[in-house]
Amino acid sequence: MTDVPKEQPPDQPAEQEKPIVSDLPGLAAFASMGLTVAILEAVGVVLGLWADRAFGTAPGGLVLGIVLGTVAAVVSVVKQVRRFL
Repeated sequence: MTDVPKEQPPDQPAEQEKPIVSDLPGLAAFASMGLTVAILEAVGVVLGLWADRAFGTAPGGLVLGIVLGTVAAVVSVVKQVRRFL
């Protein structure tokens, strides 16, 4: 089946498609949110592993690092989302 374009009445202008360039700020915001979560989680894991080696608290440091990384990521993403609301 082929799509047949509907004809617009002469008094109504045809709808113009939104250019992709106008979506870039939103796409960049989502990319930065994902990158923020990944970086903060990685920092939490690395610091937790370091704490386990330095203090011999395995796996307590890793668990604490993951929890703190997750909390920091959630707080950061919430702040970023509030800018768009």
